[in-house]
Amino acid sequence: MPEFGALIDGYYRFRAGDYAAQKRRYDNLDHDGQHPPVMVIGCCDSRVDPATIFDTVPGQMFALRNVANLVPPYQPGQGLHGASAAIEFAVVDLEVRHIVVMGHGKCGGITAALKNEDRGAPGPSFIDDWITIIDEGRDRVIERCKADPSLDAQRALEHEAIRISIRNLRTFPYVAEHEAAGTLKLHGCWFAISEGELHVMDDETEEFHPA
Repeated sequence: MPEFGALIDGYYRFRAGDYAAQKRRYDNLDHDGQHPPVMVIGCCDSRVDPATIFDTVPGQMFALRNVANLVPPYQPGQGLHGASAAIEFAVVDLEVRHIVVMGHGKCGGITAALKNEDRGAPGPSFIDDWITIIDEGRDRVIERCKADPSLDAQRALEHEAIRISIRNLRTFPYVAEHEAAGTLKLHGCWFAISEGELHVMDDETEEFHPA
């Protein structure tokens, strides 16, 4: 099983290359802590690493990755809220100035949502529960595609999931407060894997256009 060994080999390259070249930056980050201006909420998919796509440097981006780059609504109470905890930390403690929700093409979580079938382990499934965040959006997309069969349901739901996540972000009181004060800006992006093309959501129309 050589896969872990390949990671260690990559670490050696990192130590000799990027780490050595940016040693002063790493020292400053260690001494002063992190102050990233941007949070990116992306998908766990191994093909769409936000740091690679945006060509960032260490300390520039606070990243949250989960299945289908989803944001749940603000729901305080019992439960373990990993995504919500990351959003709270980014906005309240780090005081990020931008949150970017970045979806992508050929997203497996979106495909599973469209099929509306068991998406994880048999029986109780964390994935099944998680994907319910976009159930209503999925139903809207399916109805639109019935009315217009030329629509690409996969891409339409990938876009709709980003819109839903941005709306859910605004249910967090500290997100709404910072946005109203003009100290936080929310953005939607979608990345086409094979084309290497980033599309950005227009704030007014909520439509996506190439950057």
